[in-house]
Amino acid sequence: MENLDPHQRPPDGIRNVYKKYQKLKLEALNRDAEIVDPHDPSDAQRSKIAIVQELETEFIFKITSNTSTGLHIIPNLLPPEIQQILLHRLLHRDLSNPSHLTNIHTHYKLSYPPHDSSFFSFPPSSQDHIAHPLDPSVHKPLTVSQLLNRKMRWTTLGGQYDWTAKRYPDAPPPTFPPDIKDLLEAIFTDTKAEAAIVNLYSAGDTLSVHRDVAEFCDTGLVSVSLGCDAVFVIGIQEDGGEEKILTLRLRSGSAVYMSGKSRFAWHGVPQVVGGTCPEYLKDWPAGEGREGGFEEWAGWMATKRINLNVRQMWA
Repeated sequence: MENLDPHQRPPDGIRNVYKKYQKLKLEALNRDAEIVDPHDPSDAQRSKIAIVQELETEFIFKITSNTSTGLHIIPNLLPPEIQQILLHRLLHRDLSNPSHLTNIHTHYKLSYPPHDSSFFSFPPSSQDHIAHPLDPSVHKPLTVSQLLNRKMRWTTLGGQYDWTAKRYPDAPPPTFPPDIKDLLEAIFTDTKAEAAIVNLYSAGDTLSVHRDVAEFCDTGLVSVSLGCDAVFVIGIQEDGGEEKILTLRLRSGSAVYMSGKSRFAWHGVPQVVGGTCPEYLKDWPAGEGREGGFEEWAGWMATKRINLNVRQMWA
């Protein structure tokens, strides 16, 4: 496996494309001639997909559910009911499990809900503090509404990646949730689900251009999108300096599998697009079949994108 520097600056061409899509409003995104939208059945989009497939010999892009090599975009992998179940497992069960590291732990001590409960079990109107700063002179305590609406940005499953050091700790990781592991490994059979980052984005959020190079193997990465659309830019730089760049519009229920030559491609999210959450998820977590359960949080998901990014750590 090639030794790549996680701190290396992204190529200028990829950075410039990323910056372009940071600034585009929804109407402009809908008209943009360069974005590939695998969900769009129009003739224009089919021609774009054909062009992407022609690049396969160089960039190994392929829009298919076949997991042989390259970059695979599966636009409708998860039906609505499975998306809702996955959200329930990730954001009720797994987010409230103290063994799963979050971005909050760097500066706060979290007060977790009772066993088998959820952070969403606390009413959003509660003024009780649920996150207590390690240094009160630097950070203020947080209510559950502040925590879930803006401050909670990610949690880990399995291997707990350290974003600051850009490495995995030496200590044995928590157990990866078996049901999510079984689901993903049944679909992406070449990758063992050993570590995941669950990103909680709000409309307008970004993820800077980077490469995932901390793992000790080159098996494919799995990325599943739930909620609002994301603009996703991915590219490689050939040895001669030529850059090959693709911009995708990823919608709820879609998956991207980065394998082969795309495994260590540069990629980023220049924006999460507000106003694009599908109707069947907008009211989540309300309406989950529990009497009085989470109804006060109705509409929380309407401005969110949840991204489940899974990788294998060891060969």
